[in-house]
Amino acid sequence: MANGSLTSDWLASYNAVPRHWFVPDTTWPGQADGVRQGEAVSRQADPAAWWSAVYSDVPLTTQWDDGTHTGDSRGTMPTSSNSMPTMVFSMLDALDVAEDNRVLEIGTGTGWNAALLAHRVGPGNVVTVEVDEGSATDAQGRLARAGYSPTLVVADGAEGYAKAAPYDRVIATCSVGRVPYAWVEQSRPGGVIVAPWGPEYGGEAVARLTVGDDGTATGRFIGSSAFMRLRQQRTPRPDSLTYLSAPWPAGGARFRSSLSPDDVGGWLEMFSIGVQVPGAFPLTERYPDGTYTLWLHDTAVTSWATADWEPDRTDYEVVQSGPRNLWDEVEAAWRWWDDQGRPGFDRFGLTVTADSHAVWLDSPDNPVPRRS
Repeated sequence: MANGSLTSDWLASYNAVPRHWFVPDTTWPGQADGVRQGEAVSRQADPAAWWSAVYSDVPLTTQWDDGTHTGDSRGTMPTSSNSMPTMVFSMLDALDVAEDNRVLEIGTGTGWNAALLAHRVGPGNVVTVEVDEGSATDAQGRLARAGYSPTLVVADGAEGYAKAAPYDRVIATCSVGRVPYAWVEQSRPGGVIVAPWGPEYGGEAVARLTVGDDGTATGRFIGSSAFMRLRQQRTPRPDSLTYLSAPWPAGGARFRSSLSPDDVGGWLEMFSIGVQVPGAFPLTERYPDGTYTLWLHDTAVTSWATADWEPDRTDYEVVQSGPRNLWDEVEAAWRWWDDQGRPGFDRFGLTVTADSHAVWLDSPDNPVPRRS
């Protein structure tokens, strides 16, 4: 691929395992730089559009609402996909497999990634775990038709698969907010874990961790990502009305801030804020005139804040309420990131032990501050 994600050692697998073998007849193409899905394309109704989508560098949503949604319309929440090829191969490149490595994959999905791994290291060296029984059955059929038979387990991916451990490599095709320690325990010392990781607040990047002799896994983030969350780590996100118990401003303190809501809405900015502000998340309420309100909520449903964006302003109205001053926390987190020179994902790293997760900047002895 033009951006270098398809390295020469994966080219043979790419050619041997074409993507279209692992895409269902109806799929919803996404965007290379976003998380929105387009309208469904059907192989039967519009084969040209289907083939174009399959061989575009975009993610393809293949399931909505854990399989409860049917039909060609978009569902409420995308829950499985065939990932965009550049992301697939950049993560496989980061995995740095050797020919005889044993690999644990978390999230079989359509089966394409498992087939690529099976071609590279041999089906007997690949274990792939899928929580959704329907997805697993479909993937098993696709893998069999392609001539591959990795061990496919229907189970909670957070638990790994201890029966076939230890593994030289672990790769997740879903995102996590905490790397399950089972993945570390089931890896050999020197093993590598590649997993999309993101805080509750938003923003996400792929972590590449190396497992040490002491049972610690540590390493840097290697680039932006946007994956569906491991099912066992999803958290409810109440709407804004849940937080309000009185007419506006609902007992909140009103003031103005020079920090624009636009400044805190990018994927990198959200990641940098989220690693400092745990247990909080944003929602955006947009209006017909182009203005919007950024809502901040805490997951404990005790605190909230709003910041109103309007064009051509240099200060913005803020209201916040509850035991946590959420706008103050977000503003302090953004200003810390700005003071550090606005570091990219690759300056951040993650250390995982049996008891803790620590995000750091530049080196493990420089932990990122936490605001609550």
